[in-house]
Amino acid sequence: MPVQVIDGAPETLLPSHLQKVDLKYLQWGCDQANKYFQGTVILSYPLTKLVNGTEFFKIVLQESENSCSKTSTINVLFFGRLADDCGKVVHQGIYTKPSTVTASETASMPVAPKYTYTPLNHLKDGTIVNLYGAVKFFKPPYISKGTDYCSVVTIVDQSNVKLTCTLFNGNLDALPKIYKIGDIVRFHRIKIREYNKQMQGITGIGFASLTFDGTVGAPIVPRTSSKSYSFTEEEQKTIEELRTWAASNLSVCGPTAKLSDVQPMLFFDLTCQLVGKAEVDGSSFLLKVWDGTKCPHPSWKVLVEESDLEGDKVLIHQLRNLIVDILVYDNHVKLAKSLKVGSFLRIYSLHTKQASAENQPEVSYVEFHLHGGTCYGRGIRVLPENNPDVKELKAFMDSVNLTESQNVESMSSMELDGIFSNLSYQSYSQRCQQLSVTVLTDHQHLDDTALNTILNSSVPQQYRIRAKLRTFKPQKLYQSVKLYCSKCNSLQEVPDGDDFDLILRDCAASAPNPEVHNSLWYDSEVWDTENQEQRKIAVHFVKHDELLQEPEDTLIMVQGGTLKEIRKLSRRFKCIIPVRSTKEDLELLDLSAPFLLQGKIWHYGCKQCSNQKTIQSLSSLAEEEPSWEPTEIARVLGIEPLQYVFVMKFTLDDGTGALDAYLFDYEKFFQIPASEVLTSSLLQEKMEMIMNILCPPGTKLDDLPWLECFIRSYNVKDGMEQQVCYQIFDTMVAEDII
Repeated sequence: MPVQVIDGAPETLLPSHLQKVDLKYLQWGCDQANKYFQGTVILSYPLTKLVNGTEFFKIVLQESENSCSKTSTINVLFFGRLADDCGKVVHQGIYTKPSTVTASETASMPVAPKYTYTPLNHLKDGTIVNLYGAVKFFKPPYISKGTDYCSVVTIVDQSNVKLTCTLFNGNLDALPKIYKIGDIVRFHRIKIREYNKQMQGITGIGFASLTFDGTVGAPIVPRTSSKSYSFTEEEQKTIEELRTWAASNLSVCGPTAKLSDVQPMLFFDLTCQLVGKAEVDGSSFLLKVWDGTKCPHPSWKVLVEESDLEGDKVLIHQLRNLIVDILVYDNHVKLAKSLKVGSFLRIYSLHTKQASAENQPEVSYVEFHLHGGTCYGRGIRVLPENNPDVKELKAFMDSVNLTESQNVESMSSMELDGIFSNLSYQSYSQRCQQLSVTVLTDHQHLDDTALNTILNSSVPQQYRIRAKLRTFKPQKLYQSVKLYCSKCNSLQEVPDGDDFDLILRDCAASAPNPEVHNSLWYDSEVWDTENQEQRKIAVHFVKHDELLQEPEDTLIMVQGGTLKEIRKLSRRFKCIIPVRSTKEDLELLDLSAPFLLQGKIWHYGCKQCSNQKTIQSLSSLAEEEPSWEPTEIARVLGIEPLQYVFVMKFTLDDGTGALDAYLFDYEKFFQIPASEVLTSSLLQEKMEMIMNILCPPGTKLDDLPWLECFIRSYNVKDGMEQQVCYQIFDTMVAEDII
C-alpha cells in the first residue's frame, strides 16, 4: 500500500467504509482492516536497515486532541518499501508533501521539521507536547534521591496559566540552562500529567530544551548542549512576543543584590567571581568571592589552614577587603568542590546573618550562608563567559581601584584579623553552645526540669529538659534503623539483601506454572535467561480497565528473578511484588522477604500479625484508578506492614544528673525518612553530620551544644522487676543545622 498525503480533514477525504478509532479500542488480535487512527507525529527515528537488509522506519503518534482515550501515544513501525515512502514524507510534528526533487537531491537537503506548540491553557493529561514559556520560578539542578540531576521550573505564557515542570537527566548539561527569572524556555516532547487538579510537566522519551535570555532586545541565542536542533524565524517571533509580554506581566527582577547593598537578615541572589575555596568540614565548604563592590559591614573571615585554601594567595590578599567568605552546606558541598577558581557564579537565596565576635561582643559582623536544601530556588549556577551579566561584571571589576579598596576606615586590617581570626566556629558557637540545636514542636507551656529532679520523681510523667548529649548508641548510625509493628509493638532488624536473594533463588528453582499465566486483571510474559542456569522468569503486568498502564505507573508481579534482576526492573516499574506459582494460583513469598518493592524501598510485613489473603485480592485495587500505595496493597493482601523507624539511646547530662533516653522516631527528629536512609549515601552523610553537631567527637562536656527536649518516663517489666525508662518525643533537630 503506497503512502498517500492528503489535504483537508481526513473524515471527508478517506474512503467512507473506514471507521476512526481511539487508542483504547485497539486490542491485540482484533481485526483493524477497516479502521484508521488519527494523530500527530511527535517523534520520528532515522530510516535504517535491519540485519537482513529490510528498511525500517519508526514514528510515535500522539492521539488527536478531541480523543477521549486515556492512552495518548502509540509506536508505529514500517518495513520495506512502505518504510522508505514514509521516511520521505513524515516529519516530527507534521506530515509533509513529497516534493519533485530527485532522490539524490533529497539526500543532500536537510529538512527542518515544523513543530506545533501548545499554549499552557490547552494542556491535557497524558499528552506529550511542545511548548514555550517564560520562567517564573526555578531551582538550579541538584542531585535527586537517585543518580540523576533534577531541576524544577515553573513557566507561564500569554494565557496567564502556569505549569510546573520536574525535569530529570543523568547528564547535567542536558537540563535547561536557566540563569534567572524571566528567561524563555522551549521544551520539546514534554509529558503532561494531572496531579491535584493541576497540570504538571515531566521529562519523557526524546525530551529536549532550549533556553533564551528573557531581556527585551537581547540577542536571541539558544543555550543548549545539543549540537543539532532546529530554530525557525517564526519561533524567533514567538520569543520576542513572549519577552515583551513577560516584561509587562512578570516580575523578572529577582532578589538580586551587590555586596555593597548587603544588610543583615537578607536573602538574595549574588552574581560574583570565585577567587578561593577550601573544605571546612564534611558538611560545609568555603567559597571566597567578590563582585567589585564592598560590603558596608565587617564580614566574617572563616579560619582554614593556608595549605587547604585553593586560589591565588597574592590576589586573595590584594582583594582582602572586597572578598566575602560564604559557607555552603549539605547538598551544595559536592558542587562547590567542583567549582573552578576564577569562574563566575550566580548564588541563589544566599542568606546574611548578623553576629557578634565572641572576644568583643560590642563588635558585630555579617555572616554569609548558603543553607542546605533547594527551598526558594537555593543553589549555585556557573555562568559562561559570554553571559551578558558576566560581561557587565567583568567590565566593572576592571574599573575598580584596588589601592583605594585596601584602605579600611574604621579599623586596621591587623585589628580586623584579630577580631575575625576565629570566626569559622562563631556561628557554630552561637547556635550550638548558647542556643539549642533542637526545637520543640508542642507543649511550649512546660517549664524546664532538672535531670536529678526527674530521676527522683514518680512515673509516668512528661518533662521539658535542657541537657547535653554525652554519648549515643549505636555509633554506626545505619544500625539505628529498625522495623516496627504498631500492632504487636515488636521490633526487628532490617533483613539483609543476601537473605532476600537466597529466597528468590530458591523460588527460581521451580519453573513458572503456565496454567496461572494471564487473567482478566494481569497479562503474563515469560523469558528464558541467557546464562547457564536455564531459568525462566515470569512477569505479570497488572492491568486497569483491562488496559496496561505506563511502566512508571505499573505494578508487576515477578517470579523466578534474582535480586539483581528485580532491582533492574524496579528502576523501570512503579511497584514489584515477588511471587511464586502453585498449581492453582500465584502466591506471595514468605514474609521473611519483602512483600513489595517500590524503587529502592522494600516493604515488609509482620509474620505474627498478618493474615495473608490470596493474590487475587489485588484485582479489587486494579478495578479502581490504582495509585498502588503500599498501605492499600498491604490492606487487600491481609498484611500488617512493618514501619521503618530510628531507635537510638541518648545519654543526656545537664550538670545535675544524667539519664538514658530512647529516641523512637520515623522521620520527625532528624527530618529524614528512616525508610530511605539505608539506600541513600547522601542521607547517611546528612545523619552523620547532624550527630556530629549534636555530639561532636572528642569534645568536653562543657563545650557540647545544648539540646532542648521533651521526655516522658514510663515503666517496663523485666521479669518480676520494673525498670524506669525515658523516651524523647515532640522534638526535632533545628532547621538551620540540617
